[in-house]
Parts: sequence; C-alpha cells; structure tokens
Amino acid sequence: MTDGVAVPGPDGALRCPWGISAADYVPYHDEEWGRPVHGDDALFERLCLEAFQSGLSWITILRRREGFRRAFAGFGIAAVADFTDADRERLLADEAIIRNRAKIDAALANARVLAEWAPGELDALIWSYAPDPATRPVPRTLADVPAVTDESTALSKALKKHGLRFIGPTTAYALMQACGLVDDHLADCVARSRTASGTTSGTAS
Repeated sequence: MTDGVAVPGPDGALRCPWGISAADYVPYHDEEWGRPVHGDDALFERLCLEAFQSGLSWITILRRREGFRRAFAGFGIAAVADFTDADRERLLADEAIIRNRAKIDAALANARVLAEWAPGELDALIWSYAPDPATRPVPRTLADVPAVTDESTALSKALKKHGLRFIGPTTAYALMQACGLVDDHLADCVARSRTASGTTSGTAS
C-alpha cells in the first residue's frame, strides 16, 4: 500500500489502497465512489458531507452518514431551508453528526440559497464542470490523483459566486470524485470498470 498502487482486497480483487483501509470503505469504494450522482437533493447532500469532511478523514463522515441524514431531514433542500433556530440548536447538540458551528451554519445557509433555484439547476451547474474523460489520463498510482484541478477551482468559484459557503477547490474536487464527474479509481482497480455502469439519484455517500 505504501507505493500507492492497487492492492488486493478481502476477495483478492485489486482495489485503490484507501478502499480497503477500513472495512466500512469497501462497499463505499466498490458501489458508490466515482459513480455518477444526479438530483439536486442528492448533490446537496454530497456538498454538505464533503464540507463537513473538511479537516477530517472521510471515514469519520461515512460512519456518521445515517446520523447526518436523520439530522438534516434526508438532505431535502426545501426541508433544510425551512430549519429554524431551534433546529440549529438541535444540530449543535446532536452527537450523531459533526457539531461544527461554521459547517452547520453553512449547510443551512446553502439550503436557503438553493431553495430559490429552479429544479435541476444545481445538477446542471455542477455537471457542467465535468471534464472530458478523454482529456484525463488514467491514474496508475495514488500519486497520479490530483487534489485540485482547474475544473474544481472553477466549480468552487461558481458556487461561491451564487452565495454558497464552505466549498473551496479541494472540497469541490472531492465532490467531483465522489459524484462521478471524474473517475479516479486506479487503472488496475476492480471498481474502475464498474463506474460507468451505475448512476445514483436521490441518495448520496
């Protein structure tokens, strides 16, 4: 795992090293990460979770995902936009999520912004920044996987221009990876051949 190449998982199939670094990661890596996600609410969930992940490991968020979903009304944009001050206090006291005041406030503020958008507008904006796969070399090791790209920087700027918070270029690229705008499974990873076959809508990882 130290040289960042694909490594055998519990079933012997080669996977990205991070995908077998914890048992919780295996189904997420195999079935969700890198597969196209569509739908405003589903993408709002991803935006929120990636923002909450900032400064933390993704496994911390993954293990609290169901807690986040309960706390944030399934990440329905309209529902979260209607959250009150009492809901904010409830979130700040909820041990099932990450109780970071700035991140909670950003999620609520972002929902209020997005509630004013037309249906499908968030989906269309995010996906307009997906690069042409033909222009991206297939990563062979983790060293080939960037943390930021021109597209993620542009996406971050576009979202911020619309008033969204906590979505810098690195967070935007993590969103792009998780939602299938880019496929950063390593060349030898078993999941790479599967990512084009599944689209997720209405759910998030």
